[in-house]
Amino acid sequence: MRLFIAIELPGEIKRQLEGMGTGIPGGRWVPADQLHLTLAFLGEVDDGTLRQLTGALARIRVPGFTLRFNGTGCFPDLRRPRVLWAGLEPEPKLDDLASLVREAAVACAIAQEERPFFSHITLARLKLPAPREVEAFLTRHRTLELPPIDVREFLLFQSRLTPQGAIHTPVQGFALWADAASSGALEEN
Repeated sequence: MRLFIAIELPGEIKRQLEGMGTGIPGGRWVPADQLHLTLAFLGEVDDGTLRQLTGALARIRVPGFTLRFNGTGCFPDLRRPRVLWAGLEPEPKLDDLASLVREAAVACAIAQEERPFFSHITLARLKLPAPREVEAFLTRHRTLELPPIDVREFLLFQSRLTPQGAIHTPVQGFALWADAASSGALEEN
């Protein structure tokens, strides 16, 4: 299975983010049902590794937290924009969760990217650079006024590629702790 680990967004937030889509040339906007906050991309994973991984993910202990939106941006830069994203304010508990998720993946022999985790939600992928239109989009959405998101779980998703696009299906959810004293640890078994 082709897998990734993410935080699901509430439906209303997804609709509002999808509504930001504009006519940027060469832009392929992410459909609302596919908007999420990726913690780790895993790629193809066999059944044995999947069982090991779900056990490792279930042992992650991070308390729930709240995410707040913080503007928009693009990768790699404004001269050659290829990805538009919605940003989030720094949240140490989110960083802890992403780090522990990646550690769990590596412990299961699933390679992870070297670059550090950067919390964002991909809104669009651009086939052609359109710096002027992207700059106008970023200016228009400089202050992103969306409700905060209370995060109480993270999910393992399967991603099936089809001619119509990717289909993301939740495989298993993992609850975050309500106890703030239990921050950032893997439970020992």
